[in-house]
Amino acid sequence: MSSRGTLLVISGFSGAGKGTVIKSLINNYDNFALSVSATTRKPRDGEQDGISYFFKTKEEFQDMINKGELLEYATYVGNYYGTPKSYVEDKLKEGYNVILEIECVGAFNVRKMFPDALLMYIIPPSAEELERRLRGRGTEDEATINARLAKASKEAEGVEEYDYIIINDLVDNCVNDINGIISGSADTVEKCLTANNINRVNQIKKELEKFSKGE
Repeated sequence: MSSRGTLLVISGFSGAGKGTVIKSLINNYDNFALSVSATTRKPRDGEQDGISYFFKTKEEFQDMINKGELLEYATYVGNYYGTPKSYVEDKLKEGYNVILEIECVGAFNVRKMFPDALLMYIIPPSAEELERRLRGRGTEDEATINARLAKASKEAEGVEEYDYIIINDLVDNCVNDINGIISGSADTVEKCLTANNINRVNQIKKELEKFSKGE
């Protein structure tokens, strides 16, 4: 790899299968790399510094913020999480297509620093399928599932600003679409353009409204 890689920001509905798609993309193509985030939370068993996360103290993380060393950052359950700019830059220079899995607000912040970044939003084929997948995990109670479905509609605020919307009907198809866009396949680019898929997103959001209303 010699030419500079592309920065790829992936967002999507909770339960749409983003993590599975990204893992498959990296396993199937050697020119993709997942950005490693910095965090102030303690390492869990088996996690390695520099591979799972860059583990920082709150003072170190605050210093990174002050020095402008993060593309984006947020707090979650009392801990900081953020994307180190230098790691992303180094991987792009090495020719990797670097993947950031973040929510819409972070995605738009990244675009300010990297105007050439490609923003992709992964959606399920339907609200019904999203509900089926969440229930199929078998790891959460009814109230948690309903809360996730209610939140999913709000997560899509601003999705019209994304470059592409990718339908995750089958993981392999979704992976092929992402790689097709990066490779410059005209047919795939046309199929996945946000303008050609926004009606489907709006339909899913409408179907999910019943969960936010508690129906």
